[in-house]
Amino acid sequence: QVQLVESGGGLVQPGGSLRLSCAASGSIFSIYAMGWYRQAPGKERDRVAMVTAIGLTTYADSVKGRFTISRDNAKNTVYLQMNSLKPEDTAVYYCNFKRYSDNVEFWGQGTQVTVSS
Repeated sequence: QVQLVESGGGLVQPGGSLRLSCAASGSIFSIYAMGWYRQAPGKERDRVAMVTAIGLTTYADSVKGRFTISRDNAKNTVYLQMNSLKPEDTAVYYCNFKRYSDNVEFWGQGTQVTVSS
């Protein structure tokens, strides 16, 4: 089993920055794609960014140019650097690991990001 633990959320003013981290522990023997999703109150959970095992990245249009996803395979950790934050970025952010071999997914517990003055 794989456990994901997120950190780095909080309250930030518009235009500010935050860096989220998600560390995996447990039976990490397979290769995964890693991603970040977010869910605002009353809305569905949407993918924000994703990075493949070889470092290819994709982003939601709403965060392109402001957010950067990266991974450290040696540490089984994925990061999300969020710059120029806007109030509409307010949500609970979840990390996601998707195992290539069988498409099984693992989720973190979520971390709250609030952008407000």
